[in-house]
Amino acid sequence: MNAEIKERFDEFIRHRGMRRTNQRDIIVEAAFANDDHFTAEELLSKSRKLDPKTSRATLYRTISLLVECGLLQEIDLGRDERVYDPNFHDSPDHNHLICVDCGKVVEFADENVAVLVDCITRRLGFRPATKSMRIEACCDKLRSDGMCENLIQMRLGKSTKTAVAAVNS
Repeated sequence: MNAEIKERFDEFIRHRGMRRTNQRDIIVEAAFANDDHFTAEELLSKSRKLDPKTSRATLYRTISLLVECGLLQEIDLGRDERVYDPNFHDSPDHNHLICVDCGKVVEFADENVAVLVDCITRRLGFRPATKSMRIEACCDKLRSDGMCENLIQMRLGKSTKTAVAAVNS
């Protein structure tokens, strides 16, 4: 986990008059252990592997604090559940491409998108505070091979992993 994340969170909770606890530290460690998106339940499972006594209530409060201080972003991936993006801090301008067949999520960044957002918002008299782009599409894997490992995992109820891609123009 990035030391800057821990320092920023510690400072945020200290300014709110809250104290640092072992459970919060474990939850933050689990949330930022990698760049994968996660649901609250997935984070609870990861946190309980580090400490089986991790409280569900503390987890939900900690997630809210992480979102509020800007370290974690709640995103809509179209699955009717809240998903959190720990990669937002290191890469705030990335977007998401979601396969409608298998649920695979690919993160991408493209300088053209940033320029387009800037042009559109300026032309309409706005200054963007945040932005989020979600593109739903069909991946070629199922159509070309007739089988997709992500689709099989999704139907078995397992989460799909996020692929990260940088699209350069």
